[in-house]
Amino acid sequence: MTHRIVIVGGGAGGLELATLLGNKAGKRGQAEITLVDANMTHLWKPRLHEVAAGVLNADVDELNYVAHAQRHRFKFIMGRMNGLDRQGKEVILEAHVVEGEQILPERRLGYDTLVIAIGSNTNDFGTQGAAEDCIFLDKRSAAETFHRKFLNKYLKANQDPSADPKHCSIAIVGAGATGVELA
Repeated sequence: MTHRIVIVGGGAGGLELATLLGNKAGKRGQAEITLVDANMTHLWKPRLHEVAAGVLNADVDELNYVAHAQRHRFKFIMGRMNGLDRQGKEVILEAHVVEGEQILPERRLGYDTLVIAIGSNTNDFGTQGAAEDCIFLDKRSAAETFHRKFLNKYLKANQDPSADPKHCSIAIVGAGATGVELA
């Protein structure tokens, strides 16, 4: 039986690992590589500030997992990990529901080797007000929300006769790569 490698998480690390393993072990038939992610596409997280600023069209720059998997000899399964049966060596994927309709039931995916590459989330380090008032650029949807709100503030400040154009401000919390690039 072919060795089954399951990688949960299609971010930079999980996607690169699936690609490298697919090109080597998958190509030679030494292993069956499966990448699992909750989304159909990937946008490199360090580029989210460009989406937020409006200088990158995410639809053009995102990578389609299905097409990439086919080119690099691994399998892609859309799903969100809901649990893990370590004794049975199975990843449990939650049911896929869209607008109240169950598209896929809960599924189980067997593995011989499991890699969990689910990434990270922004840490606000307890900065007062950050959790309540900031948009964290961890996902494409957050970057698009920031961009939309930014444009609306700009329009209001510059085209609403009752608004003071000097009274439009944005605070960026954090001086990491994303904060610096967005500024």
